[in-house]
Amino acid sequence: MNRTSAAPATENLNVAGIEPMPSPHQLKSRLPLGSDAAQTVLEARRALRRILDREDERLFVIAGPCSVHDPHAALEYARRLRDLALRVHERICVVMRVYFEKPRTVSGWKGFINDPRMDDSFHIEEGIGRARQFLIDLARMGVPAATEALDPISPQYLGDLVAWYAIGARTSESQTHREMASALSAPVGFKNGTDGDIMVAVNGIRSARLPHSFLGIDPQGLTAVVRSRGNRYGHVVLRGGATPNYDSAHVALCEQALDGAGLPKNIVIDCSHGNSFRKPELQPLVFRDCIHQIAEGKRSIVGLMLESNLVAGSQPIPEDLSKLVYGCSVTDPCIGWETTEEIVLEAAALAAAPRRGRPWN
Repeated sequence: MNRTSAAPATENLNVAGIEPMPSPHQLKSRLPLGSDAAQTVLEARRALRRILDREDERLFVIAGPCSVHDPHAALEYARRLRDLALRVHERICVVMRVYFEKPRTVSGWKGFINDPRMDDSFHIEEGIGRARQFLIDLARMGVPAATEALDPISPQYLGDLVAWYAIGARTSESQTHREMASALSAPVGFKNGTDGDIMVAVNGIRSARLPHSFLGIDPQGLTAVVRSRGNRYGHVVLRGGATPNYDSAHVALCEQALDGAGLPKNIVIDCSHGNSFRKPELQPLVFRDCIHQIAEGKRSIVGLMLESNLVAGSQPIPEDLSKLVYGCSVTDPCIGWETTEEIVLEAAALAAAPRRGRPWN
């Protein structure tokens, strides 16, 4: 018996719509990098690689909002951070935290790229363009950017403007993200798991150092097989879990795990998240503790991360966006600018003082 009727649909049954995006090439043609911006990115990557290779004895500090939601306020923050970076550049390499994508346990605002208008309208094409323009503005100012590599497509649109990447606690164990990290052009910090497991990060670093072949997109936006060379600048980011893990005992355990895996003993401490119980007022305590560990000779701590904004704390996203407090986080609570400036200057001053450990100059 001949059957001429069409087969019933078996795919996209839960897809409400598919909308085209500009290709990475199209977006970059509209918003080109420029030689001055490229120089900022290349110099920052070079400095971070030298720190990780122990050719530059400075500490690096990544500071900035938990997430960018207002580019105008974030640029004001960037100008202040640039001025601070110039004051401490002999001792500390400063990079701005610029997070556009927010992983969610269940639900919530997913970040500037996903929902730039903060009204669940999800104008992703607008978000990726505005994110690129913001990164260009930063780089032209001489401010390098650090961000989280969450969506595996985003680096094709933004990766030429990023100096440092994080692979988050929820994705450090993901094969997709380990493969992506192996192809990224910048150093990559792997965070320990949400439960505090550091081997998730250690194994992520090991995997990312190897060549991989995986599905991605090319500059024209076409599906392609990406073949990576491997990224040897992976390192651990201790961000705490159920309990903090920034203290000297946990750092020593992390050193042992890295040594056992045959990896460089490079550790970054995230002063927020589980290490501060998500309480911004505890971030300076964590930061100062780590600085004292370094001053006492803890050579493995090469970087620190701060969630910092113009205004301390956080706020819910109101229905009337005109009621948003300028320069205040809409995701995790942050320390304010004055506290940020104070503790970074303290760190630079301590670096210049006599100490028992390695020099920072």
